[in-house]
Amino acid sequence: MDRIYPLAVPKGRRLCCEVCEAPAERVCTACTVTYYCGLVHQRADWSSIHEKICQLLIPLRTSMPFYNSEEERRHGLQQLQQRQKHLIEFCYTVAQKYLFEGKHEAAVPAALHSLRFRMSVHGLSSVELVPAYLLLAEASLGLGQIVQAEEYLSQAQWTVLKSTECCYATQSLLHRNLGLLSIAKENYEEARYHLANDIYFASCAFGTEDIRTSGGYFHLANIFYGLKKLDLADTLYTKIAEIWSKYLNNRYQVLSQNRIQQIDLLGKRFETDTGLAEAEGDPKESHCDSFLHLGPKKSRAQDSEREKPETVATLSNLWGGAGLVELPVTTWLPTCTWPPASFLSIADEAQEAEAIQILTSIWNIRESTSNTDPQKTIFVLKILVMLYYLMMNSSKAQEYAMRAFSLAKEQHLSVNEQSTIEDLLNMISAEEAHPIT
Repeated sequence: MDRIYPLAVPKGRRLCCEVCEAPAERVCTACTVTYYCGLVHQRADWSSIHEKICQLLIPLRTSMPFYNSEEERRHGLQQLQQRQKHLIEFCYTVAQKYLFEGKHEAAVPAALHSLRFRMSVHGLSSVELVPAYLLLAEASLGLGQIVQAEEYLSQAQWTVLKSTECCYATQSLLHRNLGLLSIAKENYEEARYHLANDIYFASCAFGTEDIRTSGGYFHLANIFYGLKKLDLADTLYTKIAEIWSKYLNNRYQVLSQNRIQQIDLLGKRFETDTGLAEAEGDPKESHCDSFLHLGPKKSRAQDSEREKPETVATLSNLWGGAGLVELPVTTWLPTCTWPPASFLSIADEAQEAEAIQILTSIWNIRESTSNTDPQKTIFVLKILVMLYYLMMNSSKAQEYAMRAFSLAKEQHLSVNEQSTIEDLLNMISAEEAHPIT
């Protein structure tokens, strides 16, 4: 039974809805510690966050067991706090991801969970509550609830003013959300003031070339674009594209090096653990060599020639920029676990969703001017290709690569530009032919 009967509730205990804090009438039958005012809020919470954390809530919302010693009790409390801190970050990330995907209603329950866990761990007046308030404010803006958004932002602003320990990153997020509120109220002068402060504080915290600073540039560029100040908007969009280009280029290089090191370690591990070696050739060669070859076994002379990495594309060509380190892309590497199972090892899901949102928006704007400046459109398309490639979404990577190739042919760009995009397509095709498992 998922309905609550008032006579069964202990005297003096008030059960509140997880979403709106109204008197509860239903309970989650899976965890039996989460309550709702009705079926609508129960379903909303389940699809947003509760399904992911249902069983994790049981030890947090039930009485602590009896401990035989003070040491055991302290250990139990530490474990409880660690679980709460884990859930704070997890719920925060889930809510962020929903916001970047435009799912504002789904973000609210996850953000509320993050806020309540923060209150439990840090207290009611801690500056640690501010990020959750800002998530709720942004979700409210997305739902068109400006008054509600103002309330959350007022709470966040007051908490920051009272605190002497507020970091630059938090102040950056506060000004960004105040800027978004001003945009919603069509007060563009105030919006520019807050977004300029957002960029300043983000630059102090992370640097001017960091992807976490690019969000401020993006919203400021959107204001200039809406005000028809296209030169200023274009400069900022170019800056954002270069920041993400550099970031993904660096991630690609790091992951490529990890992949090569993993191959070396794998070979050594096989030789050490099994003691097996090839009967022919170098006696020290690992038995894993047969795993490295995707094709039929070849002679040592052929292997020596084959092991020269075939340069399918270099990152400096891929981005069309100067000064970037050239890194060969090989098609013969084995099916090791690279790239990682998702983009999550590079950035969390929220950053992944933010990248898609920002870069797709810039591409849509660039596409409207592709006849006058196709190079900028192709540059953004290439970044999207690498983003989806690192996310192991080959179909989307191929789709954007084909768009770039078609635009390059349509605009009669240089043969070198077209061949670079063809190389990019070959790299994606090679990945599909030998998928990473």
